[in-house]
Amino acid sequence: MSTFMFKGYKKDYIPVSSVFIDRYMPKARGEYVKVYLTGLKYCISGEPGVNSSMLASTLNLLETDVHNAWNFWQEEGVVRLVPLDNMNNFTVEFLELKDIEDSTVDEVHILQELSNSSVKDMLQDIERMLARPLSTKEISLYLSWQKDFGFSPELILMIIQYCLSKGKTDSRYAEKVAINWHDSKIKTIEEAQVYIKKHEDRWVSIRKILNYLGMKDAEVMKPQEDMLDKWLNLYKMPLEVIYKACDICFERLGRPEFKYIDAILASWYKEGIKSLEDVAKRDIKKPPIKKGVSKSGKDNFNNYEQRSYDYEDLEKKLLGWDNND
Repeated sequence: MSTFMFKGYKKDYIPVSSVFIDRYMPKARGEYVKVYLTGLKYCISGEPGVNSSMLASTLNLLETDVHNAWNFWQEEGVVRLVPLDNMNNFTVEFLELKDIEDSTVDEVHILQELSNSSVKDMLQDIERMLARPLSTKEISLYLSWQKDFGFSPELILMIIQYCLSKGKTDSRYAEKVAINWHDSKIKTIEEAQVYIKKHEDRWVSIRKILNYLGMKDAEVMKPQEDMLDKWLNLYKMPLEVIYKACDICFERLGRPEFKYIDAILASWYKEGIKSLEDVAKRDIKKPPIKKGVSKSGKDNFNNYEQRSYDYEDLEKKLLGWDNND
């Protein structure tokens, strides 16, 4: 459940821009229009905010419809969503539509491209996959991948499908994937399949390490992800060796600390350690320093003058046998 805070001004009426009615409303789904108008009403009336569950209940919609609606209007440039925290809470800012740059040129370009049946089929397939109509901005984005990256419609559909398998419907996430594939010189479906398998195999190992540390994917920052990549791909450490380094970290610090684990694995990498057997041999070669041993190598306890005792005589005294002659 998310909460949406409204940033706006209070008036005695609800001003709905004619630009919204003429340009944006006709291509939007009915539930998206309901969310926009209700949110605008709350904003104008001074309502500080409403959570997605309450808004969905008021409009007889699903919470996913509410989220999709705000994402749609943001993609269209009608509102701006500003994250308040990492809990899916946002401030919704309604934009002045008259200040939005005229998109006539983009719309003409899109109409020209839609004369191509393969492009039209691709966009329709994407809409079916996303279960919503595409915004003008999204359509322009997907078409730009064909022009700038040389991606085929089939490859673009594969990008969208890959994003959906990750639970991502945001076009910004898809754009990052597309740029990544372009930088990786991916041009065919086969190359994309190889890349996905390699990437997935990498994340399977990363998730195993995170599970061992009691962490989740979302808790990993970019520097930590880079360390995990280094352990697996540069150092090529087996998982059991990485687990061993994690165990040492827990024993010494009582918590997972990436930099500490990284230091251990970096040291082992320099020493050529690649297995648990290598770690055991290293520990044998480098036994821990005994407490009480001075730098000279002498045991401090043995530096004292030791006395000799008659242990049998002591035992008799303790047991009271010395009185029995």
